[in-house]
Amino acid sequence: MLRAAVVGATGIVGQQFLVALKDNPWIRVTALAASERSAGQSYRKAITDQSSGAVRWFCAEPPVEDLMDMPVVNATEMSTKDIDLVFSAIDSGPAKTLEPQYAAEVPVISTASAFRYEEDVPVLIPGVNPGHARLLETQRKRRNWKGFITPDPNCTTIGLAITLKPLLDAFGLKSVIMTSLQAMSGAGRSPGVIGLDILDNVIPYIPNEEEKVQRETQKILGVLEGDHIRPAPFAVSCTCTRVCVLEGHTETVFASTQKPCDVSSVIKAMREFAGDSDVAGLPSAPAHMIRVNDDPFRPQPRLDRDNDGGMATTVGRVREDSVLENGIKYVLVSHNTKMGAARGAVLVAEMLIRDGYIG
Repeated sequence: MLRAAVVGATGIVGQQFLVALKDNPWIRVTALAASERSAGQSYRKAITDQSSGAVRWFCAEPPVEDLMDMPVVNATEMSTKDIDLVFSAIDSGPAKTLEPQYAAEVPVISTASAFRYEEDVPVLIPGVNPGHARLLETQRKRRNWKGFITPDPNCTTIGLAITLKPLLDAFGLKSVIMTSLQAMSGAGRSPGVIGLDILDNVIPYIPNEEEKVQRETQKILGVLEGDHIRPAPFAVSCTCTRVCVLEGHTETVFASTQKPCDVSSVIKAMREFAGDSDVAGLPSAPAHMIRVNDDPFRPQPRLDRDNDGGMATTVGRVREDSVLENGIKYVLVSHNTKMGAARGAVLVAEMLIRDGYIG
């Protein structure tokens, strides 16, 4: 059983890590780290408001009782001596400094964007681009680290990349246009989305989101060539919006393929997605990476975000498009705080353990 530290453990993503790792057969949480404000306290005390007694626990699942009395250490002073890997749930600013400190000794699986666009850093999705993990050896040698850093994709990118992969493999892609309707939880709680701004409303702009999705999709679906990834050549254009939904990102996707395709062949490619076999046997893996629903009123975030424990991307309304050449269009729902955050990062760690990069 590998020993893991969760850094940023008192925040919402850190809490999601604790839930995702509960009862994991391969990984055990043995260290918790957070800011100086929480350091030196038990986890129970660190997430409890001392004036009111309110517990600042943000997950739908109950707190992990086995960890409540574990001490919280200062993230800037955390030793990696008795740790096999680090799950980082901190913001990109401190991640830029702290993650390399940890990676000098142990692997770091991160939800921050700080290193996503570095040439020697793969952005991994199990079942989609596992071969990119070979770049971790380049990273180790280039940076003289014993460990490495590999970040999760943006939570909007992940469902899009998963559903595009079987289309890319079967038909090739020329262009992709996507519009997202993103859940409020994707903005976090600080600064988050002000309730009176989002209620009865759609916010038509999320800073830097569109650029992240476009760049990450091409990197994830690109080709590893020696010591770098050649981005996928197809164009990606998107509009990202915030809507009054708690969890689950909905996306409308329009794809132009290189080879002609029809609705039935697209559905077949998604249902027979080869990534299912690649993740088989990983403790956090869904039974199916993609689930296609034939009901024209699906997918819906409230009904479909928790499919396969929030780890499956659900697709529906697959149709031919009359504007794009070889055009196909569909709607997807992906769980932004499960597959798109901590649980997805745990799945990456499991893949790297299986493939010998961790352990």
